This record gives sequence, C-alpha cells and structure tokens, in this order.
Amino acid sequence: MSSLTSDRNTMLFVKLFFLAAGLVAGLILVQAAPAQTNDFAARKFAAPTVFQAAGPSASSIQSTVDQFRAALGATNNANNPGPLTSGHREINWDGGSPTNAATTLTGTPLTTFLNTRGANITTRGSGFVQAPPSGLADTFGNSSYATIFHAFSPLRLFSPIGSNVTVVEFSVPGSNGNTPATSSGFGVVFTDVDSPDGSTLRDRTGNSFASTFIEYYGSRGELLFVSNAPASPGDGNLSFIGVVFADARVARVRIIAGDTAPGPNDDRRDIVMMDDFLYGEPTAAY
Repeated sequence: MSSLTSDRNTMLFVKLFFLAAGLVAGLILVQAAPAQTNDFAARKFAAPTVFQAAGPSASSIQSTVDQFRAALGATNNANNPGPLTSGHREINWDGGSPTNAATTLTGTPLTTFLNTRGANITTRGSGFVQAPPSGLADTFGNSSYATIFHAFSPLRLFSPIGSNVTVVEFSVPGSNGNTPATSSGFGVVFTDVDSPDGSTLRDRTGNSFASTFIEYYGSRGELLFVSNAPASPGDGNLSFIGVVFADARVARVRIIAGDTAPGPNDDRRDIVMMDDFLYGEPTAAY
C-alpha cells in the first residue's frame, strides 16, 4: 500500500470517527431536552382549583366561600403588615362596620387598601363607589338598583363608575406598593349575575359571551387563566367565583362585572355589582 493511500484511509477514518461522535452527542442532547421541556410545561400549565357557587341568599354560597378561604390559608391577616408566610386577605367594603350605610366615592387608582392589604385597584372609568343598594341607586341615577342588588356581607357593595372593568395588582402589605407581589389565588362575590355563559348575550357578530368573569395574569403579563362567574337569575341573587393556584403566581387580576357599565336597566343588559374580594397573602415577586 502506498503512503498516499494510507494517508487517505487515515483521513477517512478520522472523519468517520468525528461524525460518529457528533451523532452520539446529538442523540444525547435530543434525549435530554424533552425532560426539561416537559418539566417546564408541567409547572407552567398546572391546572388551578376553581371554587364556584350561586343562589338566592348568602347561605347559598357561604360554604364555598369558606372552602376558598381555607384553600388560600384560613387566617385572615386583616391589616397586619407583611411579609407573612401564610393566610389570606379580604376586602368587604364595609369600612370596619357592618352597619355602615354611607356612600363613598373615590377616584382611580383606589389606594385605600394598597399599604394595609397589598391591593392597588384601578379602572378605566372615572372611579369607584362603595355603597348600600340605595346609594348605588343615587350614584347611578337608577332607582331600580335599590332593590335588585343584595350584599353578601352587609351593608355595602362595590362598583367602578363609567366602566365594568376593575383591575387589582398586588404588593407586599406594609410596603406602600413599593414591593411587587404575587398571590396564590383570588375570588369575588357578585350580585345579580344573570348570564354567565353567553346564553342571552351576543356581540355584534352574533358570538355569545359571558357577562362576568375574572382574568388572572402572571408577573410577566402572561394570561394564566380565565373563569366565568356562575349565574343565579333573579334580582339580588349572589354568585361566587374563586381560583387557587399551586403557588403564588398571580400578579394581577382583571374583573369584568356585567356586560356594560352601571347605569342602564337590568332587563336587556346584565348589570352586576361586586361584594367581597378574597385573595392569598401577597408575597414578594422575585
């Protein structure tokens, strides 16, 4: 065999060796990647637990609300400053007294609960009202509102003015909004949800839509989940929807209460008011 032939064989062997090594390495990488991807997907798309109930009175939804509290962390941390490692927060709009019948108007953002309970509340409307049904009737210039809405925790209800959309963003209680936070879950009591599944509501193109729902967003602005409020047709009935995730991943919620801003009659439109907000203890987002 000539030296030239030998050199060619040697070069061919080297090329084949490195080609084989590359294929083996590629197989290792291909086999390793799915485990990482699947693990990430499992964390990202873990299904939350949904709590919902509806009926003609507070007792119709009370047990479900209590179960939701327990799932968040049974202790109500009230106005205690954080960071706290367990428990939940509540906002019931009653100003610390179940006999409070005052009508309170505020602008947007509503920062009353920003430092004490880690909730910054905004709307694309002009502001908010906290009032008993009679105060809602006066605020929105519609006398029927005095009788078609009922409170879950007496006496006052809550609504944006000039909009049906409310946004809540979380921060660590006691940080005055300076420490962004995430929560494990969020729930709302609604009154007079007549059409949750779009059975009587349709947009201009004829597509049905839900009148009342909550959108849950993560710290990067990603939509995590959407859940419709259950209906209880009939004036003043109550509905509850709450969602709990496996960990604290909710940075913001967007609440759509009814199919339009309050003001019109509740016959051809679905006008909805809100009562208690309940949410997992806000923990610092890293």
